[in-house]
Amino acid sequence: MPTQEWKLKTRKSPWTTGETMICGIGQGYVLSTPLQLAVMTARLASGLAVEPHITLQTDASGAPPTSVPPLTISPKHLQLIRDGLIEVVSRGTASRSAIRQRGFEMAGKTGTSQVRRITRAERRRGVIRNDQLPWEKRDHALFIGYAPFASPRYAAAVIVEHGGGGSKVAAPIARDVLLAVQSLAQERTFDAPAGREAGIPLPGGPT
Repeated sequence: MPTQEWKLKTRKSPWTTGETMICGIGQGYVLSTPLQLAVMTARLASGLAVEPHITLQTDASGAPPTSVPPLTISPKHLQLIRDGLIEVVSRGTASRSAIRQRGFEMAGKTGTSQVRRITRAERRRGVIRNDQLPWEKRDHALFIGYAPFASPRYAAAVIVEHGGGGSKVAAPIARDVLLAVQSLAQERTFDAPAGREAGIPLPGGPT
């Protein structure tokens, strides 16, 4: 995330009020990777300072991983964000991509990343529709989400380069992925050995 100090050092110019506003919606100098977006989503959903891992290593006793510390953010504020993410999928821009299966419901946020500069002259004439632009100048489609929203376990970040709007392109992909992974987890739960919770490694090796 850019700061006043960063801009002064790298751009040799002071921070402006307008930059504060556009950074608030992810524009301007804000940069993030898909993995960073997914981690951000997981942290908002869980309230924990989770970090990404490729594998999970346990000892011979099958001990679970060490506990993850909570975020230093007010639980009240976190809940406000979660409520907003639920509303986006329930009745907002991602409502068409809602997961209707009870217990699997998704929360999330659509996004559209502008890749070109729109001049004042174009705004006066009328902004060219995204689908009428050359492919490389079309917006990127974004969506971040987690599921199930009542007891978060999975987080996802979807970016479709030059795909257009997040609600039409990225949100349906996230829905399909989060639905599939929950369905698979449910099947594994049914097949898990008696007396063990699915997802807890069996003694003797890594998972």
